Amino acid sequence: MPLGRLPAWLLLAPALVLLFGVFLMPIGWFLVSSLRELGTLAEILEEMEAVLFSDTIGRVILNTNGIGAVVTLLVLLIGYPVSYALSRARGFAFTLILLCIVLPYFTSTIVRTYAWMVLLGRNGLINQVLLGLGLIGAPLDLLYNRTGVVIGMTYVLLPYMVLTLYAAMKAVDPRLLQAAEGMGASPGQVFRRVFMPLTLHGVVAGVLITFILAIGFFITPALMGGPADIMIAMLIEREVELTQNWPTAAMMTIVLLAVTLILYAVYSRYAEPGQGELQR
Repeated sequence: MPLGRLPAWLLLAPALVLLFGVFLMPIGWFLVSSLRELGTLAEILEEMEAVLFSDTIGRVILNTNGIGAVVTLLVLLIGYPVSYALSRARGFAFTLILLCIVLPYFTSTIVRTYAWMVLLGRNGLINQVLLGLGLIGAPLDLLYNRTGVVIGMTYVLLPYMVLTLYAAMKAVDPRLLQAAEGMGASPGQVFRRVFMPLTLHGVVAGVLITFILAIGFFITPALMGGPADIMIAMLIEREVELTQNWPTAAMMTIVLLAVTLILYAVYSRYAEPGQGELQR
């Protein structure tokens, strides 16, 4: 039978089996096993209330959202002009920009994070260059604090924003820009009043997907952050590994999963299908 005549669910079956096996089943088993330790529904609700109104967990959630918001804003500010340059590039220039964005992803996040730790250390390349230029009198503390976390996460998450915005920018009909120019609009006016509004859905989608990934980040803040930079994923890991408090970890996982699903629902509303393919 031709593939085009197969039912949609049958074509999706391999992906659905993989999704169930590597994501839904493990997290479902973790939640069921953890909540089973609490016993009754009343005890589960009591534990949920304790988690939601805990001062410590509340500070960690605020910290997580704060870091996620700052990183998302920086990724947007850097990613928009990069995406614009990529959408206008042709030939070798397009390939070069795309390689600079994608090539680091051939290495793991841990390797890239350790590379930034080498660069940002007190004896790292960045401090040595600034000292050599006479711009600073002593090495800057760029590691094991909020600065290091933001820099590392911004670098890791930047491609998600760039590629999302690129897809939105390539979908803009160039005839609309030409029509605006024909009506006497300057290049700046065309960009501000035509191009930017037409790519706004890409901005919203890029912001949402970047923030979703940021609030669940673990490796970079764990390696590059300090005691004040604990994020929700790190707290969940500590509850499981150090204190063996699985019920509390399960409750925090439910909170993080609920927030993620809500944000993803908003993201899917703005991410237009069929625009994710790279075009030259």
